[in-house]
Amino acid sequence: MIDTHAHIDDPQYREEFDEYIRRQQDGGVERIVVPGISAASIEPVRAVCLRYPDYLVAGIGLHPEEVKDDWREQLDVLYRELSTHADFYKAIGEIGLDYYWDKTYKAEQQEVLRIQLGWARERDLPVLIHNREATEDTVRILREAQTGHGQGGTEKALRGVFHCFSGSRETARQILDMGFYLGIGGVLTFKNSKLKEVLAGVPPERLVLETDSPYMAPVPYRGQRNESRYMSEVVKMLADIYKVSPEAVNEVTTRSAKALFRLK
Repeated sequence: MIDTHAHIDDPQYREEFDEYIRRQQDGGVERIVVPGISAASIEPVRAVCLRYPDYLVAGIGLHPEEVKDDWREQLDVLYRELSTHADFYKAIGEIGLDYYWDKTYKAEQQEVLRIQLGWARERDLPVLIHNREATEDTVRILREAQTGHGQGGTEKALRGVFHCFSGSRETARQILDMGFYLGIGGVLTFKNSKLKEVLAGVPPERLVLETDSPYMAPVPYRGQRNESRYMSEVVKMLADIYKVSPEAVNEVTTRSAKALFRLK
């Protein structure tokens, strides 16, 4: 299994970090992607990923909830870091749009997303897309970024994953049509989740596993701090949906994650 989205730079992991990593390795987790969310997250993400460079994969970006009056300054810091340590970062993210709590910076969120999508194309890196109550704008901006830049130049086509996907069949179709993957985690195991029915119409090779640790733990761990090894519960449910073995789910999702992040 590969966890394509886990915030294990969070301070709550600090005291037992080495033991935590051992538990994930023993639990069948092959790699973990650690997204960045702001300029302030650069140092903690670098610290944990440098500690286990062959196991942890670093992302960098400005999360939509972190877009405030200082967004330009934050982007400057992030871009300098990305330029200085280009080989270290394997993804742009967590980036996207979030209109759930506050729409004060709606226009700024959109501009920040466009800029960071430009970084991804410029450096041929996948994007980790956060989308909450903003699907129409997120899809529109991604489509614009795919078709409106880099014509005849050196920029590559956008690729990435919609983090923590829990949308409708129509939203899934739009995402898949753009060539993106769906990030599937603990939501799939929740009692009232409609995701099972949606995924029944999605090819399994278009899925990657994730946790969003320390959040969104699957049943039967719901309410606890999430861990990458708990993805085994998601794998069991995917195996039931697709009528295949858990090993087959592990194989196809791992292959997709390696292709997306270009991991050896």
